[in-house]
Amino acid sequence: MGAVVNSIDKDDRIPKEAKEILQSLATEWENVADSTALQVIPLKGAMTNEVFEIKWPTSTGEVSRKVLVRIYGEGVEVFFDRDNEIRTFEYMSKNGQGPRLLGRFPNGRVEEFIHARTLSASDLRDPDISALIATKMKEFHDLQMPGPKDVVLWGRLRNWLSTAKRLCSPEEANEFQLDSIEKEISILEKELSVLNQQLGFCHNDLQYGNIMIEEESKTITIIDYEYASYNPVAFDIANHFCEMAADYHTDTPHILDYSKYPGLEERKRFVRMYLNSSGNQPIDKEVEQLVEDVEKYTLADHLFWGLWGIISEHVNDIDFDYMQYAKQRFQQYWRTKALLLGSVGSSPDTGTDGNRTT
Repeated sequence: MGAVVNSIDKDDRIPKEAKEILQSLATEWENVADSTALQVIPLKGAMTNEVFEIKWPTSTGEVSRKVLVRIYGEGVEVFFDRDNEIRTFEYMSKNGQGPRLLGRFPNGRVEEFIHARTLSASDLRDPDISALIATKMKEFHDLQMPGPKDVVLWGRLRNWLSTAKRLCSPEEANEFQLDSIEKEISILEKELSVLNQQLGFCHNDLQYGNIMIEEESKTITIIDYEYASYNPVAFDIANHFCEMAADYHTDTPHILDYSKYPGLEERKRFVRMYLNSSGNQPIDKEVEQLVEDVEKYTLADHLFWGLWGIISEHVNDIDFDYMQYAKQRFQQYWRTKALLLGSVGSSPDTGTDGNRTT
């Protein structure tokens, strides 16, 4: 998840093995006066890892040397395979898609510091920036990653449901209707797994904090690949649209505002730019079909991040109201399901606000 600068911190949060890597890097740089004189600046806004900007004063008065240290969150291995994530990171790095990997230690890594600006929530609605994101997303989806190219979404949802049930109290499981979610996953898989849908290498967490822009060249860089896998591209676009309801840098970062979800014309514009970027002018029917598919995949996205929130509450100690976040995601699922799936989506045991009526 994304991050912004907090305040300068002592370096006792950085493990000894990481410090050894940092010192080794700094001694190779001629203009660093003292390789041990590192400043540690926590970056806030991350919801899976702890992230730190590390910098050293230079002897020649230039801009400080900087790198990024990422310390993996405890317990988050339930969400993804860390070895897969490292392989993805290394592949992206070699293919010029993200920061370079500078070193690894047992519970984290040292990355190149990208001299670019992390996007803010409002940037996602800027038509010019949105067009750049659409083009970059298509490029990302077209990457030919090593390994099987199978859809991961449905298996991951079932695994997360199983984990959520294991971690939850009976009261929590009842509140979130976890016993009925297995059926919901099956309904979605059946309804959304249409023939000829486009698959691609998806980021699966394309919120604004994972997108950076270099202002002069207008270059977009996508970072943080923990959840990346092959999936229907409509799911990745749906996730990006749903993230427009979030702002993780307010006093209530867990609160979602669905009035900020993009309107139909905005969604069409994004999808048209996405399809355009491959060089072929899409016909209106193609645009409309993908927009429709994306809308249906928002349902899968709500379950995905709703389950993530429930599990995070039990495994992560980052200061974020995961349960309230999960509650909003499930409410939005029940609120929009019938609208998006028609009669197959009717939910007789839920009220109009998405809460149980029984």
